[in-house]
Amino acid sequence: MTTPTQPRRSLDLKNLATRVLSAVVFAAGFLTLLYFGANPTAKLIFLLLMSASIFMGVREMCLIARKVGIPSSIVAGTLAGLMFPLHFYLDATLGGDPFPLWLALALAGAIIHFGALLFSKDPLDHALSGQAITWLAALYMGLGLGFQQKLFMFNDTTLTNTGARLILALYLIVWFGDSAAYFAGNFLGKHKLAPRVSPKKTWEGAFGNLAGNILAAFLLKVMGVCPEWSPVDIVSIGLLLGTVGMLGDLVESTWKRSANVKDSCMDGFTIPGHGGMLDRVDSLVFAAPALYAYVHLVHGLN
Repeated sequence: MTTPTQPRRSLDLKNLATRVLSAVVFAAGFLTLLYFGANPTAKLIFLLLMSASIFMGVREMCLIARKVGIPSSIVAGTLAGLMFPLHFYLDATLGGDPFPLWLALALAGAIIHFGALLFSKDPLDHALSGQAITWLAALYMGLGLGFQQKLFMFNDTTLTNTGARLILALYLIVWFGDSAAYFAGNFLGKHKLAPRVSPKKTWEGAFGNLAGNILAAFLLKVMGVCPEWSPVDIVSIGLLLGTVGMLGDLVESTWKRSANVKDSCMDGFTIPGHGGMLDRVDSLVFAAPALYAYVHLVHGLN
């Protein structure tokens, strides 16, 4: 009696080529922005980039919620989400915390709740769930991308263009991990990581992810992007960002599975080869606050 064998996995070369091409186009513009990161204009452009990303992410979350019958507000969620990167931008630009976080939260609450009372025509039996999803979208995107703004605003006198270096480190560590997980999972993956949530993810892919995270952190040290990082920093930051990044990916996967959708964008507007905005930032949303916490608590950056 013969034992049936599993079909050999193969790479989707067409999709891989699309992913690489769109990533190269984005990287060219992104690296140019980071090169001029110490310039005030670059800080403002980054704020606009984060704002556009927040709109796209909030929109996708609201569309997913509407698919399961929960009406939520894209406008209110976006406006509330924008309060957080605006807080970080004004605090660093003007000093003295002119737009404190408590005020950002208060305005976000007013926009979501009073806005629903005054302008929403959705049935009242969905008021609780609809406003809850709107809050979730605002906090998830606003704080997740707001902390990228916070990192980018850093200006340490001992190292030029500190904020841009940290943003570059954040993206490279997360993306190296994603790429390593993709290849490790395709060629070595056998043991399912979270089959209920994401059947294609494996423990082999997860370990490949962490290896890619640490390798990226090491390369950032060697290339002089983050020359102050010690071997302990390299391993700690790699493992920290890799772990929370994978958890962030699984969180978004649970939302999509609950609504029975494959891509986060419900109307076909996707980033070529990468899906919707949520698919692209799900790891970064948790990794950015984690990196900020590390450099703040361990390295004393404010």
